[in-house]
Amino acid sequence: MWFDLFDSQIKKSPCCGNGGAKGDGLREIARLLERGPSSVSKVLHRTGGMQPATRTRSSRVLSLEEREAISRGLASGKSLRAIAQEISRAPSTVSREVERNGGIVRYRAAAADQTAWNRAMRPKVCKLAQRAKLVKTIAKKLQGQWSPQQIAGWLKRRYPDDERYHVSHETIYKTLYIQTRGVLKQELLSCLRTQRAIRHSRQSSKKTGPGKIVDAVPISERPSSVEERAIPGHWEGDLIVGTNNSYIATLVERHSRFVMLAKVTEKKTQVVIDALIKQSKKLPPELYKSLTWDRGSELADHKRFTVATDIQIFFCDPRSPWQRGSNENTNRLLRQYFPKSTDLSEHSQADLNRVARQLNERPRKTLDYETPAERFEACRAAIA
Repeated sequence: MWFDLFDSQIKKSPCCGNGGAKGDGLREIARLLERGPSSVSKVLHRTGGMQPATRTRSSRVLSLEEREAISRGLASGKSLRAIAQEISRAPSTVSREVERNGGIVRYRAAAADQTAWNRAMRPKVCKLAQRAKLVKTIAKKLQGQWSPQQIAGWLKRRYPDDERYHVSHETIYKTLYIQTRGVLKQELLSCLRTQRAIRHSRQSSKKTGPGKIVDAVPISERPSSVEERAIPGHWEGDLIVGTNNSYIATLVERHSRFVMLAKVTEKKTQVVIDALIKQSKKLPPELYKSLTWDRGSELADHKRFTVATDIQIFFCDPRSPWQRGSNENTNRLLRQYFPKSTDLSEHSQADLNRVARQLNERPRKTLDYETPAERFEACRAAIA
């Protein structure tokens, strides 16, 4: 069942949980499970986006392997005492196990193990559910725009010797987001600074917008010869976006307007950088000297690209797409082949190569109606 797969995934890499623990975003989990984000969201809302506690099995209880040994022993006609000796358990333990799960004839290990697992659940009463006065105090502070962390710290300072008033900020968050606890009203969520209806991890909600790329080399440091377009080998790049989080990396050579397209499965920096490194190996170093990109998070790992290719990346100023004018214009031309609101993941790399070839073989007014392919091949011949 897909819910079981999701449940294991959220425990491994929570979308939201434990003080903003590092985890995948909702869309990443949905893509992994091949489900729509809305389906995953419904499951997340059951626990308010909080990471479910990991259940563990006591070493004192029978394991699935031991139950399978019991099942095999019964099938082969062994006595309960012989089976108990074989798995190093008391005969009474084996006897009770078989009796409560259908008897000798109907005993099945998998069903018995699942029944025991379900029976072992013991709902624990939330601490705040037992402290009406504490709940009233917390609600009043939340209405006063206090954060859960401020409330928890203030309570410990106000009542240093009374543990009945000591509560962690995580308990307050959980009680707010997990409404099944029935303690703090959902309306109090609007008192939080974020006013979110579900907990988000710091990793998935981390802002990596303009100016957030570490050690980015600004376009102002790009050599003036690049601006003049007189020397080939300087490129501009970007991603065009489709539905279902689908992307295509677009590269345009400034001198010849020659286009290259690369298929990328997602926007994560590792995926995009790998695709750009692969594309760079298709050209001689003389025809790939620099790359100008906007400040998207997909190039956060730009240093790895430069180390692998010896190609310097320059980043445009925030909200200045005109600084990559050739690439912006090419992206508009590409929409003829890849319309907006379509799934770009349906196109193979061969499809992208075919589109790039068509663009490169179309005469361009800016090149005096020479084709980008002709201009680029002239540059290639000059360095041969």
